[in-house]
Amino acid sequence: MAVKLLCDTSAEWVEQAVEHFDQVLVDHAHCEKKAAAQALSLLSAFPGEPGLARAMARLAREEAGHLFQVLALLEKRGLCLGADGGDPYAQALQSQVRQPARERLLDRLLVSALIEARSEERLSLLAARLRDPALRDFYARLAQAEKGHGELFLELARKTAPQSCDSRLAELARIEAKLIRSLPVRPRIH
Repeated sequence: MAVKLLCDTSAEWVEQAVEHFDQVLVDHAHCEKKAAAQALSLLSAFPGEPGLARAMARLAREEAGHLFQVLALLEKRGLCLGADGGDPYAQALQSQVRQPARERLLDRLLVSALIEARSEERLSLLAARLRDPALRDFYARLAQAEKGHGELFLELARKTAPQSCDSRLAELARIEAKLIRSLPVRPRIH
């Protein structure tokens, strides 16, 4: 089962993303880098959680592979990665993570599931709107991968806290929707 987002990305974002695709591509590389790091961070923080370590190691490898592919696109277009300008969206969601260990694990998994769901939506939008057929195919494949990542995080969250997972997800999804509506529209993945 996938995470249900409570609001759609605006048409304005799609227009900006297509028009300023090089900026989106650089941001996308940073997102893939952070996704791989997040998986390794979860593995490090919760090494004894059943099934988590192998799942996060596999995810980190896949995200690093996506990073490699996006970096190749950057080089092909004569772009460089440059410094990471930060991600106010992800930072705001991460600030919602509670600190007691079990709650922290649940929240980190759910925040990751929401970020993956938003990424899936936006990569799908790019796949539908980009003019280059190779880029459309690339982004369609990556959108499917993001969907699988979101489902993985949600599955792990449900195993971690079966009683409270859905109510906490609903709460975080409301926060995520409010955040999407309040942040300025920029040509970035988030």
